[in-house]
Amino acid sequence: MRYGDKASARKAVWDTLQAKRVARFPFPPHGRIPNFAGAREAAERLLAHPVFRRVRVIKVNPDSPQRWVRQLALERGITVITPTPRLKGAFRLLDPARIPRQHYAEAATLKRSGKWGADISLDELPKVDLVVMGSVAVTRDGRRLGKGHGYADLEYALLRELGNPPMPLATTVHPLQLLDAFPVAAHDTPLTLIATPDEVIEVKRRRRAPRGIDWKRLPREALEEMPVLAELRRRSGATKTRVRAASPIRFGLRPRIKARRGAACRASRGGRAR
Repeated sequence: MRYGDKASARKAVWDTLQAKRVARFPFPPHGRIPNFAGAREAAERLLAHPVFRRVRVIKVNPDSPQRWVRQLALERGITVITPTPRLKGAFRLLDPARIPRQHYAEAATLKRSGKWGADISLDELPKVDLVVMGSVAVTRDGRRLGKGHGYADLEYALLRELGNPPMPLATTVHPLQLLDAFPVAAHDTPLTLIATPDEVIEVKRRRRAPRGIDWKRLPREALEEMPVLAELRRRSGATKTRVRAASPIRFGLRPRIKARRGAACRASRGGRAR
């Protein structure tokens, strides 16, 4: 099915997951990254992909369907970085070496991750090898739709701004979230891997991913509401600061600045992102 606008594509997926009774808690699936039947199997397929042989640190969104990615990554000895709500606690790092194995499942939940993880600053973040994003809808050529707030796109731009090279971008979805086509903007981040309970789709030819943040297009309100973003802006305004990390960010902005958030992602230059 092809859709002429993003809103229609999102609604179609949310409605279908609910109608087919494959949506899982939390309900309803509408307005969120939907949880789905088979989320664990999709995560297992993703982590079985050869790219994970070289992965030591991943950034994962905090949404329900990717809980299995977080848990299985910990079980594989992979360090997991997640954003904290509104960046009040900066970033959270889950080190499997510091968590008892029997508590990996608990640590992988948003509600209990604070018990087992450590909130860290920009300078404490390790290099990120791969990014896992939550999705509402995707296509086989790597297009992705989130909830419509631009969180994931700006998060990836921040990762690049902090010095990380282009990273693989992956997601886990239900087969009903796979659509034929929908429109995307220049700042929308393209996917490298799409895992369902039945297959892993490798995107061979995809659009270029954002290479950083266009500070001139970022609204002042964003800097006021996101402490880490304001800190990064101060650094970039003074000198090109070398840091070891990428910064996963979870944003909670007022509606009037959401529309301008994605536009602040700088277009990629040079080669395609890997």
